[in-house]
Amino acid sequence: MNIYLIAIAILPVLVLAFVVYRQDRFEKEPIGKLVKAFFFGALAIIPAGVLESILIQFTPPIPIVSGAYTGFIVAGCSEELFKLLFLRWAIWRSAEFDEYFDGIVYACFVSLGFACFENLGYVLRQDVFAEAMATGTVRALLSVPGHFLFGVMMGYYFSLAKFGDRGDTARHRRHYMWLAFLVPMLLHGTFDSLLMIPESMGEGQSMIVSVLFVVLIWFDIRMWKWGIRRIRRLQEFSEKQAAESRSQGTSILDPFEGFTWDV
Repeated sequence: MNIYLIAIAILPVLVLAFVVYRQDRFEKEPIGKLVKAFFFGALAIIPAGVLESILIQFTPPIPIVSGAYTGFIVAGCSEELFKLLFLRWAIWRSAEFDEYFDGIVYACFVSLGFACFENLGYVLRQDVFAEAMATGTVRALLSVPGHFLFGVMMGYYFSLAKFGDRGDTARHRRHYMWLAFLVPMLLHGTFDSLLMIPESMGEGQSMIVSVLFVVLIWFDIRMWKWGIRRIRRLQEFSEKQAAESRSQGTSILDPFEGFTWDV
């Protein structure tokens, strides 16, 4: 097992984990809880992989449709669903989840745990060292930051589901939990589809492939802008929350009280 391959798979994950940890300005989360969130994210790979292996059997034969199906349904839906379920399992009722920005921190650690072990799988399965390094480099620049940004989006709505948007009712906050799944799923699906549709089209479509690559870069830049805005907004919410008295006895309504996941 080559140490360079392990490094290129893990290093971008560690860098982004450090970045989001540093953005938690008011009350740093316990390292043990962060490790737990990271580990739960890694565990989410197992059920997500099982669901993906089932869904991929129903891939449509039409090239463009198959790329979109794989991006949105196989990857986006399966992975973001289990990330959210494992995030809620690990963190929702934790005493440390007590301010707005915590949702982004924990969701990012879950997503990065998922990305870390997914990355190791992609890199280490390559037989040729040069191909493994190329795969690791591309994923370090695109896939791992993508998972990080999906985590930012998930954590943003996950926190609003917990605490509300500065005055929402419990009923409104339930909707944020659905958004904590739908928004990262749609972003993930769009991101992966822009990669997978060109792969499904085969040779002779260089112009379309080039256009989709430009769209992918534009979309990636937009995701960073969206993510940074949400990070700043929850930092502002946490700052206001920290300035308020925590001794007033105000309780946070549980948005899951009497709530089911049935549609």
